[in-house]
Amino acid sequence: MDKLRRVLSGQEENEELGLTAQILDASTLSYSTRVKWFVICFAGGILCSIMGTALLFLPNGLKLFAVFYTLGNIAALASTCFLMGPLKQLKRMFEPTRLIATIVMLLCLVLTLCAVFWWHKKGLAIIFCILQFLAMTCLYKTFFVLFRICYTKCIMT
Repeated sequence: MDKLRRVLSGQEENEELGLTAQILDASTLSYSTRVKWFVICFAGGILCSIMGTALLFLPNGLKLFAVFYTLGNIAALASTCFLMGPLKQLKRMFEPTRLIATIVMLLCLVLTLCAVFWWHKKGLAIIFCILQFLAMTCLYKTFFVLFRICYTKCIMT
Protein backbone atom coordinates (compact mmCIF):
# COMPACT_ATOMS: atom_id res chain seq x y z
CA MET A 1 0.00 0.00 0.00
CA ASP A 2 2.84 2.36 0.83
CA LYS A 3 4.45 1.62 -2.50
CA LEU A 4 1.21 2.54 -4.29
CA ARG A 5 1.02 5.81 -2.38
CA ARG A 6 4.63 6.65 -3.29
CA VAL A 7 3.98 5.94 -6.97
CA LEU A 8 0.78 7.99 -7.06
CA SER A 9 2.35 10.93 -5.25
CA GLY A 10 5.45 10.86 -7.45
CA GLN A 11 7.81 10.01 -4.60
CA GLU A 12 8.86 6.62 -5.91
CA GLU A 13 12.46 5.79 -5.17
CA ASN A 14 14.60 4.81 -8.11
CA GLU A 15 16.75 2.50 -6.05
CA GLU A 16 16.48 -1.15 -6.90
CA LEU A 17 15.32 -3.41 -4.09
CA GLY A 18 17.26 -6.55 -3.41
CA LEU A 19 15.75 -9.91 -4.32
CA THR A 20 14.98 -10.76 -0.69
CA ALA A 21 13.28 -7.41 -0.11
CA GLN A 22 11.21 -7.86 -3.27
CA ILE A 23 10.08 -11.33 -2.21
CA LEU A 24 9.21 -10.18 1.30
CA ASP A 25 7.37 -7.16 -0.07
CA ALA A 26 5.34 -9.33 -2.45
CA SER A 27 4.55 -12.07 0.07
CA THR A 28 3.40 -10.12 3.09
CA LEU A 29 -0.23 -10.68 3.99
CA SER A 30 -2.39 -8.68 6.32
CA TYR A 31 -3.62 -10.30 9.50
CA SER A 32 -7.21 -10.53 8.25
CA THR A 33 -6.05 -12.17 5.01
CA ARG A 34 -4.01 -14.69 6.99
CA VAL A 35 -6.98 -15.57 9.18
CA LYS A 36 -9.32 -15.87 6.18
CA TRP A 37 -6.98 -18.23 4.35
CA PHE A 38 -6.37 -20.20 7.53
CA VAL A 39 -10.12 -20.75 7.91
CA ILE A 40 -10.54 -21.60 4.22
CA CYS A 41 -7.65 -24.08 4.20
CA PHE A 42 -8.62 -25.65 7.53
CA ALA A 43 -12.28 -25.98 6.49
CA GLY A 44 -11.14 -27.51 3.19
CA GLY A 45 -9.07 -30.02 5.10
CA ILE A 46 -11.99 -30.96 7.32
CA LEU A 47 -14.25 -31.22 4.26
CA CYS A 48 -11.76 -33.55 2.55
CA SER A 49 -11.57 -35.72 5.65
CA ILE A 50 -15.37 -35.92 5.92
CA MET A 51 -15.67 -36.70 2.20
CA GLY A 52 -13.09 -39.42 2.61
CA THR A 53 -15.04 -40.92 5.48
CA ALA A 54 -18.24 -40.86 3.40
CA LEU A 55 -16.43 -42.50 0.47
CA LEU A 56 -15.28 -45.31 2.74
CA PHE A 57 -18.59 -47.11 2.25
CA LEU A 58 -18.42 -47.21 -1.54
CA PRO A 59 -16.99 -50.20 -3.39
CA ASN A 60 -13.23 -49.74 -3.58
CA GLY A 61 -13.76 -46.77 -1.29
CA LEU A 62 -10.83 -47.48 1.02
CA LYS A 63 -8.40 -46.03 -1.51
CA LEU A 64 -10.50 -42.89 -1.86
CA PHE A 65 -10.86 -42.69 1.91
CA ALA A 66 -7.10 -42.90 2.46
CA VAL A 67 -6.35 -40.29 -0.20
CA PHE A 68 -9.00 -37.79 0.88
CA TYR A 69 -8.32 -38.27 4.59
CA THR A 70 -4.58 -37.78 4.07
CA LEU A 71 -5.13 -34.73 1.83
CA GLY A 72 -7.48 -33.32 4.46
CA ASN A 73 -4.87 -33.67 7.15
CA ILE A 74 -2.21 -32.09 4.93
CA ALA A 75 -4.53 -29.15 4.18
CA ALA A 76 -5.38 -28.72 7.86
CA LEU A 77 -1.71 -28.80 8.76
CA ALA A 78 -0.81 -26.39 5.95
CA SER A 79 -3.52 -23.99 7.11
CA THR A 80 -1.43 -23.00 10.10
CA CYS A 81 1.24 -21.76 7.67
CA PHE A 82 -1.05 -18.80 7.03
CA LEU A 83 -1.06 -17.88 10.70
CA MET A 84 2.62 -18.09 11.48
CA GLY A 85 4.41 -18.61 8.19
CA PRO A 86 5.82 -21.87 6.82
CA LEU A 87 9.35 -21.52 8.19
CA LYS A 88 8.23 -20.66 11.70
CA GLN A 89 5.71 -23.50 11.63
CA LEU A 90 8.35 -26.02 10.62
CA LYS A 91 10.63 -24.80 13.40
CA ARG A 92 7.82 -25.08 15.93
CA MET A 93 6.75 -28.52 14.66
CA PHE A 94 10.22 -29.90 15.26
CA GLU A 95 10.64 -28.47 18.75
CA PRO A 96 11.32 -31.18 21.36
CA THR A 97 7.78 -30.97 22.80
CA ARG A 98 6.20 -31.66 19.40
CA LEU A 99 8.85 -33.82 17.78
CA ILE A 100 7.27 -37.22 18.46
CA ALA A 101 3.80 -36.11 17.33
CA THR A 102 5.26 -34.56 14.18
CA ILE A 103 7.27 -37.64 13.26
CA VAL A 104 4.34 -39.99 13.93
CA MET A 105 1.98 -37.79 11.91
CA LEU A 106 4.34 -37.47 8.92
CA LEU A 107 5.09 -41.20 8.96
CA CYS A 108 1.40 -42.06 9.17
CA LEU A 109 0.60 -39.79 6.23
CA VAL A 110 3.06 -41.72 4.08
CA LEU A 111 2.32 -45.16 5.54
CA THR A 112 -1.45 -44.76 5.01
CA LEU A 113 -0.94 -44.30 1.31
CA CYS A 114 1.63 -47.12 1.19
CA ALA A 115 -0.77 -49.49 2.98
CA VAL A 116 -3.53 -48.79 0.47
CA PHE A 117 -1.69 -48.56 -2.84
CA TRP A 118 1.36 -50.82 -2.49
CA TRP A 119 0.73 -53.25 0.34
CA HIS A 120 -3.06 -53.57 -0.21
CA LYS A 121 -3.66 -53.94 3.56
CA LYS A 122 -7.00 -52.34 4.42
CA GLY A 123 -6.78 -52.87 8.17
CA LEU A 124 -3.34 -51.33 8.30
CA ALA A 125 -4.57 -48.28 6.38
CA ILE A 126 -7.38 -47.77 8.91
CA ILE A 127 -4.90 -48.06 11.80
CA PHE A 128 -2.61 -45.48 10.17
CA CYS A 129 -5.57 -43.12 9.67
CA ILE A 130 -6.45 -43.43 13.35
CA LEU A 131 -2.82 -42.73 14.24
CA GLN A 132 -2.89 -39.71 11.90
CA PHE A 133 -5.90 -38.38 13.78
CA LEU A 134 -4.28 -38.93 17.18
CA ALA A 135 -0.98 -37.36 16.11
CA MET A 136 -2.77 -34.36 14.59
CA THR A 137 -4.77 -33.97 17.80
CA CYS A 138 -1.58 -33.97 19.87
CA LEU A 139 0.07 -31.52 17.47
CA TYR A 140 -2.84 -29.09 17.48
CA LYS A 141 -3.18 -29.43 21.24
CA THR A 142 0.30 -27.99 21.63
CA PHE A 143 -0.16 -25.29 18.96
CA PHE A 144 -3.40 -23.67 20.03
CA VAL A 145 -4.38 -22.77 23.58
CA LEU A 146 -8.10 -22.74 22.68
CA PHE A 147 -7.81 -26.23 21.18
CA ARG A 148 -6.05 -27.39 24.36
CA ILE A 149 -8.87 -26.04 26.54
CA CYS A 150 -11.58 -27.68 24.38
CA TYR A 151 -9.63 -30.93 24.27
CA THR A 152 -9.28 -30.98 28.07
CA LYS A 153 -13.00 -30.29 28.57
CA CYS A 154 -13.96 -33.05 26.15
CA ILE A 155 -11.73 -35.56 27.94
CA MET A 156 -13.06 -34.56 31.36
CA THR A 157 -16.73 -35.09 30.39
